[in-house]
Amino acid sequence: MSDAYTRPTTDEAAATATLPNFAPAPADEPVTSTHDPAERRKWSGDLRFMLVVLAAIVALFLAFALLIAFSPTGAAISALAIIAAPIATMVAAYYGISLALRQVKDARDAAAASESRARAAEQTARESDAWAAQMESGLRVAVAKLKAAGQDTRDVERAAGTPDDFF
Repeated sequence: MSDAYTRPTTDEAAATATLPNFAPAPADEPVTSTHDPAERRKWSGDLRFMLVVLAAIVALFLAFALLIAFSPTGAAISALAIIAAPIATMVAAYYGISLALRQVKDARDAAAASESRARAAEQTARESDAWAAQMESGLRVAVAKLKAAGQDTRDVERAAGTPDDFF
């Protein structure tokens, strides 16, 4: 049997996108990092959040140190609460905003990925339709040649799974 009529089963774009490049870099070209820019952005976002939390902790530590150094009275504790509340609120607000922005970005990325999968599915469906049309055309030609040669085509029609009034 010839593979002239076989259906292609690989998606070249998907196959090349998932295969790693194991070829060594030429000696005259500088070796670049293979880290994903999205991973670097995620790390920088996490680093910013860690810095905000660290700054808040340092500010609260200084406030507690000042409270202990200058007598822990009721007024000092109230002053500490006045200092600590806005700092904690700002950290919580920053975390909430950065979490919401990350969720929006993840949703956009998921939408883009699903759109590309839908496009690939449409392309595959078009290729399947073209392949089916070619197979149908080939079957019709084969049946016509068999009928022209005076051969019985019932076995061919039955093997193809076509209805009786197909040809």
